[in-house]
Amino acid sequence: MSVSVPLRLRPLEVGDLLDETFRMYRRHFLLFAGIAVILAIPAAALYGLALAWFTTGLQQAAGSSDLGLLTGFLAAFGAAAVVSILILPFTHGAITYAACESALGRPVTASGIFIGVLRRYFPLLGYWILFNTFTASMALLLCLAPFAFWIWVFVMWIAVTPAMFVENIGLAAAITRSRQLVHGRWWRTFLILFLTFVVYEVVGIALGGFIQLGQALLTIIVSPFVATAITLAAGQLVGALVTPIVQIVIVLVYFDLRVRREALDLFQMAYRLAAPPAAI
Repeated sequence: MSVSVPLRLRPLEVGDLLDETFRMYRRHFLLFAGIAVILAIPAAALYGLALAWFTTGLQQAAGSSDLGLLTGFLAAFGAAAVVSILILPFTHGAITYAACESALGRPVTASGIFIGVLRRYFPLLGYWILFNTFTASMALLLCLAPFAFWIWVFVMWIAVTPAMFVENIGLAAAITRSRQLVHGRWWRTFLILFLTFVVYEVVGIALGGFIQLGQALLTIIVSPFVATAITLAAGQLVGALVTPIVQIVIVLVYFDLRVRREALDLFQMAYRLAAPPAAI
């Protein structure tokens, strides 16, 4: 169990927000990283197998009468897609829930995270399916600017998951809540998220370089097929280690928006002043 210190609510500038993100990640690194890697293993293994099939002979198999390799690729890729969808609430919600609990000063445990996400499993699954379906359909309708519209929706809905956990509300209420919090602060929220994704990509590229070096060494020991499968799966797992950075930032953005719009920091200060002094 990880003991948490409540987040000191205050308006966070971009630098403060990133500092607080890495501080929270370091404090719960083993728990956060462990959960992220465990959730990434099933899909990473299946995607690694499927993509290794693709890179080592899919074209040759498709042009011949032997469709065994093609069938194996499609089966592995389909299985990976199904597994990824089923665990979406955990991959996108587990670290978010843990970060919310840490910010509120509550104990953070693996079992508590699992139960907390499981209670919101279907709303979370519905949210991510709705988000992906909505943005994909609007991209077809708005062929001139689909990416810009996707970004707008992503930023406007950025606080949906933290709001569901912290305020114990349903999906529809959380979407409305997120839009209310982001309204009037869209560009600032976008800038924070943009800088976060830049950090995410830089760290991912740096770690990816080590993976490519490892693949070159693996090809000396094992077959190219096995080396490719291991490398692609390792890339998925490394990405899982970096993902908590984005999810923690989203939680801190949610609290920052509440501080700026609702003076949540003043409520926290009043609560602490009204609390009885601890016994000595």
